[in-house]
This record gives sequence, structure tokens and C-alpha cells, in this order.
Amino acid sequence: MTALVIENLSHGFGRRKALSDVSLTIDPGAFMVLLGPNGAGKTTLVSLATGLYNAQQGDIRIFGHSISRDPLPALADLGVVFQMPTLDLDLTVMDNLAYHAALRGLSRAKGLERASVELERLGIAERAHDKVRALSGGLRRRVEIARALLHDPRLLIVDEATAGLDVAGRHMLLTHVRSLCGEGISVLWATHMLDEIEPADRLAVLHRGSLRWTGAASELASPENLEAAFLQLMGEAA
Repeated sequence: MTALVIENLSHGFGRRKALSDVSLTIDPGAFMVLLGPNGAGKTTLVSLATGLYNAQQGDIRIFGHSISRDPLPALADLGVVFQMPTLDLDLTVMDNLAYHAALRGLSRAKGLERASVELERLGIAERAHDKVRALSGGLRRRVEIARALLHDPRLLIVDEATAGLDVAGRHMLLTHVRSLCGEGISVLWATHMLDEIEPADRLAVLHRGSLRWTGAASELASPENLEAAFLQLMGEAA
């Protein structure tokens, strides 16, 4: 079953059209990059796909469940890392994760177990009892990735998670999330950074609310020519 189906999605804010007739699909275990400049509509698409807004037109299905008609099973399979950090800075890492696990319906024992596993995988288990305020931006993002995975989702949506991080922090986060696809998790990775794309990635280029290109990144351009191809798409959309 397809992990994510976005079908004829349109949405606006007042007179401003944020998305216009966008359609895309993500297969199980696939890594799809949603690429676009700031203001392209990426965050609006993420907000609709995660149930924060109700789409004005179109449908979104997660493993066959429509978010508008059947939201509980749809969102149960979804983990999210939003663009804006949402951790409580005055709680410890573990308290943040335990609270989120409880919201997801996990028992305290199960929540603590899952949190420990994900923090270990992300290399920050030793910071579990530190307050989030004491962590760097990169470590906070790792905590948010751990939080998104506590309930074993089958689809992970990540919106501009590496913005503001140094090169090492970006590489670590992206490498870890890519590795999840080997476990069968599907990923939608929203970014404006061309160097986060690999040739084998599925790629969806969004500009001014319209989907300008979809397919394997290697079909659009070789890595050394990707910037020129991207800029050409933006020019065609102007």
C-alpha cells in the first residue's frame, strides 16, 4: 500500500494561493525530497499532511486512510518534525519524550523504553537527563527525531530540520533519517538545500505553490548540474 498519497491538493490563506493542484505519492521505504525555495509552499503542504489544517481542496491519504475522513488511523502511522522547534526547554530530554509518548497512548514503561532506544541510536543517550535548554541546536533536533519515532510510525515527515545547523550536524541528522528507509519507514524530507539530495532520491520540486517536477533526482540532473536544473525550473515557473 502506498505510504502517502496527496491528490489535487489546493489551499490558500485569504487571497493568497499557497498550494495549487499538487499531487504526489510516496512508496513504502522511499525517501522523497520536497525541494523548493522559501515561500514555495512546503510548510503549508506539511501542515496539511499532518492534520494541522483542513485542506480546502483535494485529499491526503496515509497508508490508505484519508486525513479528512479517517484521521485517527491516518495520523497513528505518522511521525513529524516541524520546522519550528517544539520541545519544552525547561524539561529534561527524557521528560519531553515521556510526555509525548503518553500523548501517543504509550504506557510510561513503554515510553521510557522506546525513548532510551531512540536516544541511543541517535548517539545522545548520555544527555537523557539534561534539560533541553542545555543542548545545542543540533542535539535538540536529534531529540525531536527521537520523539517523532517513539510510536513506531511508518511515515516520517521532516520540515527543514537542518536549517541553522552546522555541516556535521546536518550530515548526522540526514544520514540517520535516510537509514530509517532501510527499516521500511517512508520519509518526506522538505528542504531548500540542494546538497541534501542524492541521485537515488525521489524528488518533488515545488515553486509558488505548484509542483514543477517529480521523479528520481538522477532523472532531473547529475549532482554537478542539479543547481542549474533547479534554477531553470524556477525560471520556467516565474
